[in-house]
Amino acid sequence: MAVSIRTAVAGLCAGLVTALLTGGPVRAEQHEQTWDLSTGAHAPRARVALDDTTGTLSFAVSRDGRTVIEPSPVGIVTQQADLSKDLRFLHSKDRMVDERYRTRSGKRLDRRVRMKETRLSFATATGARLDLVVRASADGVAYRYALPGASGDVLRETSAFNLPADAPAWLGTYRVDNEGQFVRHTAATAPTGEYSDQALFETDGGYTLLAESDLTGAYSGARLAHDQGTGTYRIKLADDRISTDGPLVTPWRAMITGDLATVTRSTFTDDLAPASRIRDASWIEPGTVLWTWLAGGKEAGQSLAAQKAYVDYAAERNWPYEAVDAGWYYKPGEWETVDPDWQTDSWMPELVRYARAKGVGIVVWIHQRELDTPEERDRWLPTLERWGVRGVKIDFMNSEAQPMLRWYDTVLAETAAHHLMVDFHGSTIPKGIQRTWPHVMTLEGVAGEEKRTNTAAHLTTLPFTRNVIGSMDFTPGAFHRVGLRPNSDAAEVGLAVAYESGLQMFAGTPESYDQRPLARAYFDQVPAAWDDTRLLAGRPGEEAVLARRGGDRWFIGGVYAGAARTAEVPLSIGAGRWLVETIEDGPDGLVLRRQVLSGGDRLAVDVVAGGGFASIACRWRPGITTCHR
Repeated sequence: MAVSIRTAVAGLCAGLVTALLTGGPVRAEQHEQTWDLSTGAHAPRARVALDDTTGTLSFAVSRDGRTVIEPSPVGIVTQQADLSKDLRFLHSKDRMVDERYRTRSGKRLDRRVRMKETRLSFATATGARLDLVVRASADGVAYRYALPGASGDVLRETSAFNLPADAPAWLGTYRVDNEGQFVRHTAATAPTGEYSDQALFETDGGYTLLAESDLTGAYSGARLAHDQGTGTYRIKLADDRISTDGPLVTPWRAMITGDLATVTRSTFTDDLAPASRIRDASWIEPGTVLWTWLAGGKEAGQSLAAQKAYVDYAAERNWPYEAVDAGWYYKPGEWETVDPDWQTDSWMPELVRYARAKGVGIVVWIHQRELDTPEERDRWLPTLERWGVRGVKIDFMNSEAQPMLRWYDTVLAETAAHHLMVDFHGSTIPKGIQRTWPHVMTLEGVAGEEKRTNTAAHLTTLPFTRNVIGSMDFTPGAFHRVGLRPNSDAAEVGLAVAYESGLQMFAGTPESYDQRPLARAYFDQVPAAWDDTRLLAGRPGEEAVLARRGGDRWFIGGVYAGAARTAEVPLSIGAGRWLVETIEDGPDGLVLRRQVLSGGDRLAVDVVAGGGFASIACRWRPGITTCHR
């Protein structure tokens, strides 16, 4: 009899474990059904619960038995149905997502995707259907809504994230250009308002970065609405009403979670996104760029002679691109007035030919309003391709509403068709766009180098927030803006590695680089696409030290907020002996220090207030005296 009881109990426990791992339903309490999804013992675990009394759904996340996201409401309301309550469970379907893909830029070029997916189907008493699709991987969990039948326009989501009230939070106030600074609060004490959906929280289950993926013109961009005194952050959509026609699949509500190193290295939002829509991507080439806006302003944008001089400098340094910003197609001496004869009178074709002969590609700025209609795009894009322009920097979208997202869908396809790489400014943030459209090399969506009010704390938060989800056009290297930036020269060099961007636009003047030959030589070496990325040390708002591998060399960038100190950074880049060349701030300018260290040793760096450093590490053997090539 005792053996039978033990056998029955063992069988019950085995069934429970199987249900937990496969996403099957579990009767947790008398009044609810639950479904758990996870890829392993130490991976984040998503739990969906259906309250049998109210028919409402909730979504919670834990890691190693500790809270990441507390049970949070899930649901969507359409013109024809309220799919946030009175739901009953129909059935579920499980599958594995196992993919490999390669990107043209980013923190890691070769990607492996392994996720478990559960599709939970529900219905209301009137027969309205809601499918909740949940995915879990080693570095995140996500869900999205699928409405199998026509349900009318979407009116709102009831989706929200409930965080422990005392959870440290790094939040950027929402702006249409996504250029809010990140400031530390706690989940409950953050002021009432709207915040960017790229919000970072720390709980006893680790760090969690909220994000979005696979956002298209079929839907609307999300932001977080918060009332002070609670740990709840509600999804608020950019549109009061989202136009739909037939079945609908919403973007992913993503939670990148783990320790800080896992979050920083994650490619989860790209992994969730659809595969590349560009069959032949060989023309897409990341690289460093001499950007002339902060270097020369409006006058440089209207001067062929000035642009040729910048091309000469880029060629001398072997920088692959030069970017011509606003002014080049405006009437001479005027601003905001397009020259009606720009296609025939422009000096741009001459500049492109001049640059091509020197091995330099040209990227041009263009206002979104010049690409707003099919007729305008038919004038501009084929002409730029015919001239040989390599990329376009499109500016001032300043919206994540459905009409603008539909414009993105169109312009992405058309720029790809004309072999034009893209840098979006005044824009949305990546949200998986770079996997689906790999010719998107970078996006602004950040309070970058142009801003005059940035803080060192903001600079040290970006690697853990905005830059986690995709390339970020911060435009480092503006050494000449002394007093307008909060960091030291060595920290400015370090930003070229701490911040990832497929087109890494250097914002300084040639004179400022020549006055800092160590920085100039470092920029000559630094890649714009990476084979691997690792966080060596960091704490949002305090310090960020990232190592990125290009071939057989590691480039290390460190930025710090606060007082001067001696920083000790674990050299976690592999076993063996390494020659490490480090650029630091010295009493009279930048200095270079060389040393041989073993993998796992600590790299000690004297950091000034608001300072940082930049290093190159290469394998050492007798006779190796420098990592520069």
